[in-house]
Amino acid sequence: MASTHTNITAAAEAPANGSLLVNLAASLPAEALEATLANLSLAFPSQSVLVATPDPAPQHSSGSPLRLLHYTPAVPSTTPWVLTAADYVNTFKLVQENAASACLLLGAESQSLKPEAIRSLAVAAAGADLVVSHYNLRPREGLVNSAILYPVTRGLFGASPRFPLAIDLGLSIRMAERLAAVAQKFTAASQGDAPIWPVTEAVIANYSIAEIDAGTRTFAQPAADLNTLLTQIAGSLFSDVDAKASYWQRGRSFKPTRSFSQTIDPSDGFTDVSPMLETFRLAYTNLHEIWSLILPPNSLLGLKRLFVMPPDSFRMPDNLWARIVYDFILAYRLRTINRGHLLGALTPLYLAWVASHLILVNNGTGPETHIQELAAAFEADKPYFVSRWRWPDRFNP
Repeated sequence: MASTHTNITAAAEAPANGSLLVNLAASLPAEALEATLANLSLAFPSQSVLVATPDPAPQHSSGSPLRLLHYTPAVPSTTPWVLTAADYVNTFKLVQENAASACLLLGAESQSLKPEAIRSLAVAAAGADLVVSHYNLRPREGLVNSAILYPVTRGLFGASPRFPLAIDLGLSIRMAERLAAVAQKFTAASQGDAPIWPVTEAVIANYSIAEIDAGTRTFAQPAADLNTLLTQIAGSLFSDVDAKASYWQRGRSFKPTRSFSQTIDPSDGFTDVSPMLETFRLAYTNLHEIWSLILPPNSLLGLKRLFVMPPDSFRMPDNLWARIVYDFILAYRLRTINRGHLLGALTPLYLAWVASHLILVNNGTGPETHIQELAAAFEADKPYFVSRWRWPDRFNP
């Protein structure tokens, strides 16, 4: 029986008074912390809520429903732009110590999260094990998620949340406990900054999942360059796919959810993709031998066509990108080449996809329309990936 994917509206009831814990996972400047607390007060005007923060708790109005708790993280995290293993370990420890019945985990720049979104997380947490935020992003934002994280998660696990690594979550107690147990393995190995994949954990546990509209939000920007980012995030996802292979190889179907509002102008200005195309063309010359160790002949032929394609009409087919990503996941599992080098070889191909996507957007295609078509291509090509996973030598030249 597949896990439940739902969208919960404000008609539901939030957790009972005194039972909700909100963990502000990332340290905030004093002004940002005050703004976050103000938004929490607006979200819960008559509900007693415990707010845990790693920052010294400021003086708060005696009439406020918020109860502030300063805590020292049991496991420190130095990667504030994404929720990490350390955040899940710390959150469950707070849940246990304060006997909460549900919790919210809010990531960096939480002051930009609107009170309605916070309230929606709490409302949904009353009826689902995992609540994932859906963000309203500009066409040039979150493209690693759009190109890899979302389509892979949907294609293999049949999971609907658009942002599998959302940084604002609602958790039931059993979900918080499960994530902490997974995270503990990483923190024990001094890998507290490793990302954890809550959506796939909920799916394989057959826990219910809800998705709420969080609207626009400010995000902390990673200090890492693109190569390092792909190594950390895509590499983590590839490892998660490997670890859960016995699950996703069984039949799974995607359950569509309602469409979310898009209030940002889809065009958002013209984007010059020339540097991305130049990076891809240079890589085609320098990395072709490495790509030939990873990709089957049909994919290499598709890249050859891209190499000679005029910039104005440059278009990477969705099924070609799906197969590229799937074959890189397989090569990651087999350690066909050094994993760091492997993900470095993926970077120019990712930039080619980004260029193709932005050219479509520049020409009037709705960005979300294309992302959903891409995810459908990943879903349709799952049998290809399963076949290659089971018989990796079948397509070798």
